[in-house]
Amino acid sequence: MMKVNATQVVYFTLNAYLDTSSFTCFFFMIVLILYVLIVGCNVLLIVVICVNRTLHEPMYMFLCSLFVNELYGSAGLFPSLLIQTLSDLHTISAPLCLLQVFIVHSYGAVEFLSLAVMSYDRYLAICHPLQYKTIMSPRRIVFLIAVIWFPPFLAVGGTTFLTFSLQLCGEIIDKIACFNHSIIKLACYDPRLNNIYELVMSFLTVCAALSVILYTYMRILKVCFSGSKQTRQKAVSTCTPHLASLLNFSFGVSFEILQSRFNLSNGPSMLQKVLPLYYLTCQPLFNPVMYGLNMSKVRSMCKELILLFWIHQDSQMNITEY
Repeated sequence: MMKVNATQVVYFTLNAYLDTSSFTCFFFMIVLILYVLIVGCNVLLIVVICVNRTLHEPMYMFLCSLFVNELYGSAGLFPSLLIQTLSDLHTISAPLCLLQVFIVHSYGAVEFLSLAVMSYDRYLAICHPLQYKTIMSPRRIVFLIAVIWFPPFLAVGGTTFLTFSLQLCGEIIDKIACFNHSIIKLACYDPRLNNIYELVMSFLTVCAALSVILYTYMRILKVCFSGSKQTRQKAVSTCTPHLASLLNFSFGVSFEILQSRFNLSNGPSMLQKVLPLYYLTCQPLFNPVMYGLNMSKVRSMCKELILLFWIHQDSQMNITEY
């Protein structure tokens, strides 16, 4: 259906922000604390994995890639949230909005593929322990990490380019942040090509990731039922945080897809505004906490690193006083 009054959109207005002038500092501090926690937890675990040679194993390399993605995704959202919280006019320039679209959507695709590759890694470690080190060679690890990052960047780059080429007849986005489908809905003409491309790319990403995850977990369950108690314990200890992360992320993404593609106006307005950001705000903190608490090697190394930091700080203070 054709619309009229096409204009060159320079700024978008984010229309989902409520009037919180009385609590601006409060909300700003909440967002800032959450962002600091996300950055601190993920950077800590990345440093721990990179510094300790005992953690230079395939599983921890994929974890390191996952934590880098958490930093990448949160960097696409939180600086904008902090600025918008303090601003009276909730506007964002068109280039920055498209950049946010690219980061947010590529983050989601990289996250899904990361979880798929990690499930494949756990399948090899549990079902083929003798061949694990041979199969998971350094070259294979580099290849799998490249598979995690490059296809999503290419696919989302195409989505962003198609959105950029649209002629828009509006500038009001009824969201707290920029999402691709929210911009597509402002198009003057039927954006059929954009919708088909986005649906095909999303379908391929989700199907590829879910196929790997379902297949590997079916094989892991089969080995657990027929294997020893030690095998079952190993599977539970390494697969629990992965499954928790997968379910948490799937819940957030599913809600965003349902809300953006279907009319869910009957639900509470506050939930409609906040829940689409769930996977972008909770997942980056959920993953480092889950893996940091559940994996004994990571947990012990984090304690050692924090202890060394405090000892160094204490010695520096003593030198200064002296």
